[in-house]
Amino acid sequence: MNTPVRACIGLGANLGEAAASVRAAFPALDALPGTRLLAASRLYRTPAWGRTDQPDFINAAAVLETTLPAPELLAGLLDIERRAGRVRGGEATRWGPRMLDLDLLLYGDQVLDLPGLQVPHPYLHQRAFVLVPLAEIAPEAPIPGHGTVAAALRTVDAGGVELLAPG
Repeated sequence: MNTPVRACIGLGANLGEAAASVRAAFPALDALPGTRLLAASRLYRTPAWGRTDQPDFINAAAVLETTLPAPELLAGLLDIERRAGRVRGGEATRWGPRMLDLDLLLYGDQVLDLPGLQVPHPYLHQRAFVLVPLAEIAPEAPIPGHGTVAAALRTVDAGGVELLAPG
């Protein structure tokens, strides 16, 4: 049996009922084998990043405790995305609109560079739309090479990231 690891997940959507898609992902994360949801952030409306010619995103973050190895956890995240209607493609959809996006941001304090999986997420420390919700639930989580989530958040412009009204 693997030792449980705390993993941080970034959630986002900007197509369809984006807030509902993000909310529905929390119980799906909790249902992954050997995994339980420890914390879920509130939802935030954020301007599109990378490609700005698309609707605003709804973003959130989750902290999981899991016994899944990182590649298996990533496979579970991709399966949840597929079930939510996400179709992954090449560069044409990079940073484009999506039904649901789940990113493995942190996997304990591990640094991984595997085909299709880099942990910590390579842009985590630069993106307010990820850091704001993550800092709400895991401000002291270490980002290897960049200090804590809270410290990284202090170095980015979080203007435009706004708390979504409950509901």
